[in-house]
Amino acid sequence: MLAAKRLILKSALLPDGWRESVLVEIDASGDIVSVTPDAKLSDGESPGGHAVPGMPNLHSHAFQRVMAGLAESGSSGSDFWSWREVMYRFANQMSLEDLESVTAQVYVEMLRSGYTAVGEFHYLHHQPDGSPYDDSVQSSLTVLRTAARVGIGITHLPVLYMRAGFDHPSPRSEQRRFINTLESWQEIVKGSGRLSEQSPNTEVGAAFHSLRAVPQELLREAVETLDASAPRHIHAAEQVGEVEDCVKAMGVRPVAWLLNEIGIDRNWCLVHATHADAQEIKELAGSGAVVGLCPTTEANLADGVFSFDAFSMAGGRFGIGSDSNISVGPVSELQYLEYGQRVITGQRIRGRPDTTVPRHVGAALWRGALAGGAQALGRSIGSISAGCRADIVLLDGDHPSLAARTGDALIDGWIFAASENPVRHVMVGGDWVIRDGCHRLETEIEERYREVVARLA
Repeated sequence: MLAAKRLILKSALLPDGWRESVLVEIDASGDIVSVTPDAKLSDGESPGGHAVPGMPNLHSHAFQRVMAGLAESGSSGSDFWSWREVMYRFANQMSLEDLESVTAQVYVEMLRSGYTAVGEFHYLHHQPDGSPYDDSVQSSLTVLRTAARVGIGITHLPVLYMRAGFDHPSPRSEQRRFINTLESWQEIVKGSGRLSEQSPNTEVGAAFHSLRAVPQELLREAVETLDASAPRHIHAAEQVGEVEDCVKAMGVRPVAWLLNEIGIDRNWCLVHATHADAQEIKELAGSGAVVGLCPTTEANLADGVFSFDAFSMAGGRFGIGSDSNISVGPVSELQYLEYGQRVITGQRIRGRPDTTVPRHVGAALWRGALAGGAQALGRSIGSISAGCRADIVLLDGDHPSLAARTGDALIDGWIFAASENPVRHVMVGGDWVIRDGCHRLETEIEERYREVVARLA
């Protein structure tokens, strides 16, 4: 296929490292046709700056952005479970129009920060009173249309949510918008899949809220109905109380049960896995699955800290997500991830045991999260190479935090030294969605978002 767009990148992070004067040819559908480093002068667009692959955000609850910072009061015992009560109150006030406004705002924020794709872990399926919309896929359609309008790539993950907890077979009234039968959830997955065929920037997988929210026999049945290659995500071992309840109800820890009973493989993403024990960490690393880490949310909700160093040394794969969207950007997630490990281990993250050359910590984390995020979202992204989507982030070469830096030191400077955002341009699927730090719809989107926050708060 002939190239529809030609970019000439001053420097770019390619699979084999940083290269200069890189010619990238992109076809009309937004796929990269060819990448030629050290290219001679050629006709094409020269956007300037330093190019890196756009980061996948593998775990987002977009609607929760509206309550960011509004759950920080309460008793001295406030924790994940008290935060959840506030979340329910916001979730049960939101109309589809509100959902669209909040989702648009957070997706623009993601793009400006360097995320180019999102895994939307979506469980706001029904009307506030729990009754279904006339079209069961209406809520998912709102999210998918918003992603397309804003221009972010998306893997939509309709969530199966069936009960309140291990010992509570009936859902709470506050959860009524989330609840489906296996059959009604399957209809939403199938309907979302049909919608995804309309855009090359869209994929659909499936998600299961958690073992506490989905009975184990129905989880097995649901998994068997999925396409063999479909991405599948689940919250696992986020809270100590959840692990203890699982052991009490099922006689086994949640990650161990998933590994032994479901056959976790590379199509799976276990979100958080915060309280996986040493044996689970080892087996999870060997399964090929991705662990979805959301360090800013995990810190905000007092979840705990994942044993990343041990997981990484065992060869585990990881990606990052913004989860509750208390903070929106890959830099904050990677910074929290690294600093949390430094506090625990007393040193920087070591990485895989086969690493024999000096590493730039930030750049190593960026590469790892690119690969794991692309795998978890089931999309050809995370690399500036032929056959991948043209999802590219341009860093401002004149930004003070990047001064006198080249190669991997640029990413270290971005993650550990930039007090202001150095992202200048962002491309998704061959289209510029951020130019000079701005989105073409951001003024309109921000105005609508302010109205929603003012009303719901």
